[in-house]
Amino acid sequence: MDPESGPAICGEKKRRDWLIDLAGRHADWWLFWEDECWFSRLAQPQLHSWTAAKPLRLVERTRAKEDPEAKAVSCFGAVRADNEQVYLYFHEGQPNSGQAKIMLQWLLQEARHAQKRVVVVIWDQASWHKSQEIRQWIQEHNRQAKQTGDVRLLVWRLPTKSPWLNPIEPRWVHAKRAVVEPNGTLTATELKQRVSAHFQTKPYEPGLKESSVELH
Repeated sequence: MDPESGPAICGEKKRRDWLIDLAGRHADWWLFWEDECWFSRLAQPQLHSWTAAKPLRLVERTRAKEDPEAKAVSCFGAVRADNEQVYLYFHEGQPNSGQAKIMLQWLLQEARHAQKRVVVVIWDQASWHKSQEIRQWIQEHNRQAKQTGDVRLLVWRLPTKSPWLNPIEPRWVHAKRAVVEPNGTLTATELKQRVSAHFQTKPYEPGLKESSVELH
């Protein structure tokens, strides 16, 4: 069965498409597709290529005992629908509601600078996306935004197990293939730099005065 043919999925897809259309009809709205991904310093992605020489074999590496860094880096990513610019925020540890809130705060900050009125975020059903903490924070933010004229935040969750409805998903696959290092193990910093270079963007670093992405 086509994964998009189920009645529940079709209904959710229609609501998603309605929200996309609504955001597209307002010049002062921004719509983002958001998701999280792990980039491993050791595991290698499935990669196929044509070569006249001996085929390149990628195998999972073993972390040296003296290596203090984590095996992988978690990355929060968002694609802006109007220009496909990618926004990245790296985090040392498991994704959680607190880190998701930081990502949302950054997107709101960018929207303020651009004098936008509404930010729409479409993401999946991850536990940190639908936690009581994040839902209460969004409600409180919108309550204050209504009083002060700040940017409002509309968040919509995709149906469970429907990654094909989020266009950021295939971007992660291409990124993992693009940053692969066959001749050694990357440090966490090197890995972040490669991911950022692949997406042609500057990742968000909380605390820095200037954190805007670089558009290309």
